[in-house]
Amino acid sequence: MGAGERMISNDRRLGDRILAALEMALEQKHLEVAEHLARALEETLTRFGGPDAVDHRQVSAGLLQAFDRLDELRRDAHRLP
Repeated sequence: MGAGERMISNDRRLGDRILAALEMALEQKHLEVAEHLARALEETLTRFGGPDAVDHRQVSAGLLQAFDRLDELRRDAHRLP
């Protein structure tokens, strides 16, 4: 499912909406925007619970793929011609 399809669905959690925006930024190769969205996504995922909390949520395949794509975009941006 692409970012556009995710945005059409009625995702209620902030993290889902940020992930959809991150996917769109990656598709459009906007590295700076993707970096900001990745940090915002990390913040939303670590926001609740406190220092001793244990998170029982599983990391989605879509989230892992987005961060892999971000790493690839970073590498491409830092390659010398």
